[in-house]
Amino acid sequence: MDHVLRKFVKAANMKNFSLDITLNVNGALVTGTTVSAEKYFRSLSGTLAEGNETAQSLSEKLERASQMNYSQEEIQYIHLENAQVYNGDAQATPAEGSFFWRGRLDTVDGFFLGRIDAK
Repeated sequence: MDHVLRKFVKAANMKNFSLDITLNVNGALVTGTTVSAEKYFRSLSGTLAEGNETAQSLSEKLERASQMNYSQEEIQYIHLENAQVYNGDAQATPAEGSFFWRGRLDTVDGFFLGRIDAK
């Protein structure tokens, strides 16, 4: 696992540090802005909060997950906002809008700082 990338993720979790980054993951390019695990889980929680009973239950669990002390946890995941995935063609997924993305650090083959902007 890349120790430099791990330091970027740790900074995002501890200090709300963010940077634009593009990851190479199993041949696909994933581009976005790093965010903390707290922000990632809080966003998911908010997405489900107004749903049915099951969605609300999941929302509460995700809210609790957002309150963990991720600065003390072993860092295993990277979280991106405004993420897009490029997989062999010029069209990003999603083509419109944006989403949060979560990936295992040990599956990242390489990275560069900056975002891909195919507009």
